[in-house]
Amino acid sequence: MADKGSVEKYLENNPQFAKEYFDKKLRAEALSAAFSAPVDIKDTASYKDVNSLQESAIIFELVQELQKPGSMEQSLHKVLQRVALILQADRNKKFCDFVDKQTGYKTKCMLTFPLMADKECLGVVMALNKIGADAFSAEDEKLFHKYMNFAQVIALQHFTAYMFNVESRRSQVLLWSASKVFEELTDIERQFHKALYTVRTYLQCERYSVGLLDMTKEKEFYDEWPVKLGDVEPYKGPKTPDGREVNFYKIIDYLLESKEEIKVIPGPPADHWALVSGLPTYVAENGFICNMMNVAADDFFTFQRLWTTRVLSSRTSLSLPIVNKKEEIVGIATFFNRKDGKPFDEHDEQITEALTQFLGWSVLNCDTYDKLNRMEYRKDIAQEMLMYQTKCTKNEMLSILNTKEKFDADPEDCDQKDMYKLLKATCPPADNVNGENLYNFGFSDFPVTEFDLIKAGIRLFFELGVVEKFKVPAETLTRWMYTVRKGYRDITYHNWRHGFNVGHTMFCLLQTGKLRKYYSDLDAFAMVAAAFCHDIDHRGTNNLYQTKQALNIFCNLQKRQFEHVQHLFDVCIIATDLALYFKKRTMFQNIVNATEPMAEEKDAIAYISNNPTRKEIVMAMMMTGCDLSAITKPWEVQSKVALMVAAEFWEQGDLERNVLDQQPIPMMDRNCAEQLPKMQCGFIDFVCSFVYKEFSRFHKEIKPMFDGLNNNRAHWNEQAEVYNAKMKAIEDQKKKLEDDEARKSDGKSKTCTIC
Repeated sequence: MADKGSVEKYLENNPQFAKEYFDKKLRAEALSAAFSAPVDIKDTASYKDVNSLQESAIIFELVQELQKPGSMEQSLHKVLQRVALILQADRNKKFCDFVDKQTGYKTKCMLTFPLMADKECLGVVMALNKIGADAFSAEDEKLFHKYMNFAQVIALQHFTAYMFNVESRRSQVLLWSASKVFEELTDIERQFHKALYTVRTYLQCERYSVGLLDMTKEKEFYDEWPVKLGDVEPYKGPKTPDGREVNFYKIIDYLLESKEEIKVIPGPPADHWALVSGLPTYVAENGFICNMMNVAADDFFTFQRLWTTRVLSSRTSLSLPIVNKKEEIVGIATFFNRKDGKPFDEHDEQITEALTQFLGWSVLNCDTYDKLNRMEYRKDIAQEMLMYQTKCTKNEMLSILNTKEKFDADPEDCDQKDMYKLLKATCPPADNVNGENLYNFGFSDFPVTEFDLIKAGIRLFFELGVVEKFKVPAETLTRWMYTVRKGYRDITYHNWRHGFNVGHTMFCLLQTGKLRKYYSDLDAFAMVAAAFCHDIDHRGTNNLYQTKQALNIFCNLQKRQFEHVQHLFDVCIIATDLALYFKKRTMFQNIVNATEPMAEEKDAIAYISNNPTRKEIVMAMMMTGCDLSAITKPWEVQSKVALMVAAEFWEQGDLERNVLDQQPIPMMDRNCAEQLPKMQCGFIDFVCSFVYKEFSRFHKEIKPMFDGLNNNRAHWNEQAEVYNAKMKAIEDQKKKLEDDEARKSDGKSKTCTIC
């Protein structure tokens, strides 16, 4: 054998031979051709027959497989083909007893290798029955494991790419379906369609169908008559787990094979291609997820009927229930034929299940919207019924605006100017309403009948000068005022008289108190109207008094003016909440402090009028002053009103004690009636005093209200002192009795006796 030195000496003496050998074996082009050419082994060869250069070429080819975008099966086939050639095995596939039994093949020996992804087994590679030997040798095992490392890398690479694709699809499905579901909240069919159509590219199937189930659990009684009479057979078909008949009232088909097509089929026939197999009905009946991996071999369902329709050659099918939050099946989603020809796997199930679960939960949006609509309809009906009962009738309107007697014509046939004159003549003059002056803060409604208060309310609008300016129809104004009166309940205090007094006080603050200079005529119109409406008992009726054509005193306003009036109504009515009053007190006080030192009236007007927020704060405080105005009336009036308010509170306290079995608070406890003067003083000091004190600083014209408040507090304080003196006398008498009892006992124990 030649040694290294002799070979080097030979090559130095024969450079031509060295050049030819290099060109043939070691030149770059030769090596590249050797590594790029596939190895062609015609006959099976042993491990020893493969030289290092051939093995390098094989390994290089396998490394190239890692970079190719082909399927995992093709890449693994290349690896297993090499292993089969080298190990002289004539068969290379996953071992299965079933295959052996079917083919008669007898497995004598095998080599196995698991393809793992972390702790998950992706598959097992098996080499069966070595040719020319009874068992695989240690060298075979070594070679097998060496090449299986390439198979492991290929499998893991494709598995990672596949899982990335799965998670990406799942994320896109949920994100897109979420965005579309919340775009449509009114109708479940449109909601499902938007979501399913948007995610169609991520589902990777040839077509899918969504069947919507009828949610009716119980039939109407008239639908059961034919069954009870024997004219129709009772239903004996499948039912959902919650007992509903399986009835698909609509199906939406998404056909994605060549040309995208969407079909909506209401009342689908039983032989519809998505229903003919019976799979959706089975899923609706049992609530299971059914993954049919080979429908050709299935004999439970009738997929053969689907093939006869020539609509679809079904190979695989996946059907899932769509379940809402109440665990009711609302629909069935069925997917047909994965685009790559493989069966639907567990990851497809996870993606579609996530989609159907999300769709099922989103049904809650539609249900909630439907319930809100139903509640809105009920409210509208209740309002219509209320308006029918409270709306001013024609005869009631004619009792004030009697055009029949005056003009011998209906109001709609009369001229507005004539009706204005008639209405003014009918209403009492502002300075003499049963002897009371409407411009006086101390106006008392007790001498005036409720019917005359309606006329007095109409007179206030004429005094404001807004009726003719804003073209309020005389008939509409009369109907509106009469309807407002009927809207108040006939209760002890918060009745029509209270509503009128609040509206009247707002009028006095604007006119007598000189606050109108900060507001436009439209503002004044809206403020007085809102004050009349502020305590109407039935929630939501205020808007009806503004929008109903026969009652809309703002009917001739422009759209922007009407919206402004509605906003002022909100401000005024919400302002009567005392919880809001305590929040706005400081803001109002700051406005008063800012305007008080202003020498020029125009500066104060500009300071408030040019700032809508300041106008609304003053307006809100005016509403509070109007709502509490009974506390400023003359003592003869205020004492009666206080008893009326207390009586209303005591009635509520009686209900709490007798019905709810609760002890009412002292203000509502009839047994604490003697404490009324003390409670009135506390109410004046804690709530009322600030309002009228600040208003008297703001405008000296409003000082009569503050003076009336202080006068009433003095009267209540006198009575409170009488009560306190009485209670002190009782306490003194009680203490004296206790002292006398103590002296009689002469220091002896009251509980122990010494025998």
